[in-house]
Amino acid sequence: MLALRRSVLALVCSAALVAVPVDPVLAATPAPGGPGALSHFGLARKDCVGTAANKTSKVWYTVAGGVLSDVYEPTIDNTNVETMQFVVTDGSTFTELQSRDTTYEVATDRSGMTCTITSAGKNGRYRLTTTYLTDPDRNAVVVRTRLQPPGLRLYVRLDASVNGSGGGGPANGGADSGVVDGATGAPVIADENTETSAPARDYAVPTHLALRAERRLPQASVGYAGTSSDGAAQLDAARTLTPYAEAPDGNVVATARLPLDAGGEVTFALGFGRSRAAALRVAGEAAARPFPATRARYEGGWAAYDAGLRRPPAAQADFYRLSANVLKASEDKTFPGAVVASLASPWGQAVSAGDLVGGKAVYFGSYREVFSRDLYEAFTGFLAAGDVATARDTARFLLERQQLPDGRLPRNSLLNGALAPDSGGDQLDETAYPILMAYQSGLTGVWDDVRAAADFLVSHGPAFGVERWGGAVGLLPVHDRGRDRRAGRGR
Repeated sequence: MLALRRSVLALVCSAALVAVPVDPVLAATPAPGGPGALSHFGLARKDCVGTAANKTSKVWYTVAGGVLSDVYEPTIDNTNVETMQFVVTDGSTFTELQSRDTTYEVATDRSGMTCTITSAGKNGRYRLTTTYLTDPDRNAVVVRTRLQPPGLRLYVRLDASVNGSGGGGPANGGADSGVVDGATGAPVIADENTETSAPARDYAVPTHLALRAERRLPQASVGYAGTSSDGAAQLDAARTLTPYAEAPDGNVVATARLPLDAGGEVTFALGFGRSRAAALRVAGEAAARPFPATRARYEGGWAAYDAGLRRPPAAQADFYRLSANVLKASEDKTFPGAVVASLASPWGQAVSAGDLVGGKAVYFGSYREVFSRDLYEAFTGFLAAGDVATARDTARFLLERQQLPDGRLPRNSLLNGALAPDSGGDQLDETAYPILMAYQSGLTGVWDDVRAAADFLVSHGPAFGVERWGGAVGLLPVHDRGRDRRAGRGR
């Protein structure tokens, strides 16, 4: 009898399990519409940039047009996001997209590295207040947002370009793949390809990007940009999400409803890793930590950096800190001294992120590479502010990583010092700058490199190669700086 009861109980339990409704996220897969619309790189006109003031957290965020833009990880030249923005709906009568239907204002903290965007619906229905920063202890962007008034639904739409390209369009180069993780309900977008049109970029790694909140996401979906599986299109059309659990090989977007608390607030994070499990863990840990604690550690790191700088006149203190911190934030955290020309890519929003070059995904380093001329400008800022250590690192980078065997410096390089695909054309001032930098910063141990650069200038100057703008040939005073320094005529 006992055995019979156990058998009946087992049958009842089995029937109950079968009767449990299938999670709608898993019910409709894969998403239709692949590979989706052509992806592009991020808008260059940045409202904010930020990263932790340490080398532990190798992630940088940017904001452009009032929404999250390029997010670089694990190196400063590797973008993973085209945009991430909010969608607000009441579930029945309206849907509004942040970039399309709001106006915004920008504010930063004392360091300039924490960014708060206040977005207001153009029709006055709601207000969103969102703060962006990075987790000092892990590779994650952490976001705290508040939607007012209560009662509205808030979604987030992540248009990814993981590992430097985004796929979609006819070529579908550098395609991403997205899934909704069954155990956590979190969307993960990944690109494990490490071969691009920049063969010398040997530091590329597989990259996974996960989105998690402090509480489980009520709903999440992955689909293809600009198609019926794009969450923004679904919310526009039906005020609700039709979820898909898989979106392989295309321009993938992830859309999730955020679990707002009674006050209309939520903390969530974008976490990175070399595997899906790692990205999920990083995002989960970053979202779970109380936001005030993360913010205090993040801003405390920049306060400590600023405390080591020379003090500016009080009237210029805010601009001084912002300028000094943007310079420091522009340094890569794997290759010391590799301060890029910019944390943005001019005209990026008009450049395809889905091309194939020689059958490989396109690499678009743009200004997120190292140019000797631009690096000298950053160097003078570090020196003036009193950050001599970073100033010396920049000079050492040029002389020990970027310098070519014949003593010259190339137009620009990758973060590891190897020639960038778009490098070309000799510009003598590029070779002169590291001589000045070594002298002005008191750098030692690089005499052979300095002499090689000076010998190249003497043997090829005063007119050699091209001038920077327009490629014109001619004699520029800047070309003679290294020659003057070697002859003792430096000014």
